[in-house]
Amino acid sequence: MTNRLRSILAVSLTVLAALLVFVALVVPDGIGRLRPGTWVPGAFLRLPIEAIVAAAVVLVAPARFRKPAALIMGAGIGVLTILKIINIGFLSVLARRFDLVLDWPLLGDGYNYVTETSGKPAAVAAVAGAILGGIGLIGLMAWSVLRLSGLVARHRKGALRAVPAGIAAWVALALVGVTLFPYAPVASDTTAMLARNTLTGIPRSINDQRAFAIEAANDPLAKVPAGQLLRALRGKDVLIGVVESYGRSALENPKMAAIVDPALQKSNAELEADGFHARSAFLTSSTYGGGSWLAHATFQSGMWVNQQQRYRQLTSGAGNRLTITKAFQKAGWHTVGIEPGNKHTWPEKDFYGYEEVYDARNLGYKGPQFGWSSMPDQFTLASFQRNVYSRPDRGPLFAEVTMTSSHTPWAPLPEMIDWNQVGDGSVYGPQIANGPKEDTWTSTGKVRTAYATSVGYSVNALTSWATTYGSDDLVMIMFGDHQAAPRVSGVDASHDVPISIVSKDPAVLDRIASWGWQDGLRPDEDAPVWKMDSFRDKFLTTFAAPAGAKSH
Repeated sequence: MTNRLRSILAVSLTVLAALLVFVALVVPDGIGRLRPGTWVPGAFLRLPIEAIVAAAVVLVAPARFRKPAALIMGAGIGVLTILKIINIGFLSVLARRFDLVLDWPLLGDGYNYVTETSGKPAAVAAVAGAILGGIGLIGLMAWSVLRLSGLVARHRKGALRAVPAGIAAWVALALVGVTLFPYAPVASDTTAMLARNTLTGIPRSINDQRAFAIEAANDPLAKVPAGQLLRALRGKDVLIGVVESYGRSALENPKMAAIVDPALQKSNAELEADGFHARSAFLTSSTYGGGSWLAHATFQSGMWVNQQQRYRQLTSGAGNRLTITKAFQKAGWHTVGIEPGNKHTWPEKDFYGYEEVYDARNLGYKGPQFGWSSMPDQFTLASFQRNVYSRPDRGPLFAEVTMTSSHTPWAPLPEMIDWNQVGDGSVYGPQIANGPKEDTWTSTGKVRTAYATSVGYSVNALTSWATTYGSDDLVMIMFGDHQAAPRVSGVDASHDVPISIVSKDPAVLDRIASWGWQDGLRPDEDAPVWKMDSFRDKFLTTFAAPAGAKSH
């Protein structure tokens, strides 16, 4: 190799090292949640204070310490870059950043999701790729900083002038507050703040675990005698239908509402024609974009379960909370959980208070899988009807049915058929074979259309079951667990989800008159909004008094 080629290669490697370090330092984790019209290059037109400080460290460090210092700084930048990448993913899907203490179990759930949607080989390959990529990134950053430190040392005089000038420029830009990308000022300290927030967040997260355990243990409702629970619902069958990813944006985004609103109108008209009436409002979910089980736990327990660690603390028996299901069980209802998304033993059933659980293994489905959902919602409800609701010898029933057809990726989607044709689900084969093959995620418009269609299907399936099979004593609660991911719901969308209570008995709806909920299945923008963890206490308190007594 000639000297000229060596020189070109050396310069190229140095430029590459500088670019890698620069991008790692300045790219904001919010880049994964771009707003329409955002000027993306503005995210990179920044002056990183970390690079200036690193150059200063190289200049003042004794010669024998420069290499170790460069390697440590480079490896640290690599680790923080990995954390930043994870944050980009979390913000894109869950609209929040990764918690270094509490969120590790969610990575396992991500592995399970890939396994269920793409197969175990793909999941294993993804894990292996992530591990090797992480190690490689840390090594690459260490090499890059080491190479750049050598450049600084060789051009010491120029660096001694450049560092003070860089500090002055950074301070001036910070004082002026120039910003070319949302929440990413040109005077960049992105990586330094990430390190600071991560380190200071560790003790906060540890303290959160202790405080949550204390709160979980203090549950006055757990001490209420069985005879005083849910007296206003004696003789009723109560069904909770949880519609996956059914969020407020489905009602307020014009293009999605154009699909969801007619579905709600149809369902509401069919309910009223059969003697049912509905009241609706909004709940603010504890999660967003995913983590349905966190919302279920929040709704059921009256605790704000927004982290996986909180979920594990709670469902392992912390405080022996009285869940809504357990309240019905304690008061004499037979409690059943219908969980088509579960493919393994569900130890949390005892925490919730379910006496029977039906899942993907015993619901009897013999048809094709629809995306992530192991079976269409209509089949889930038909199996519930066949195995549980139609039993001639059953007593009062409480059931929660989780509706999974509106779970991402929203393709392929099932269609409603005659209830008498559902059978073992084999009838759905042609729907898969004849359905559209294109990927809905190729554009925001396509994915929003598919999502809205799935929500309409899930709601129609539930209300159609009620009008086809529901008795006069049926009380139904339908709610969404969380908003869909930001690409669907929109950047900075709320965490609100619709909730409705449906009954033929005017006394049931009169009892919640003081709640201020609106008539029908569709709450409008002025409907009441409650935090999801407040529902348990409000519901159990409102229906504690016996039928005929006034509720306050």
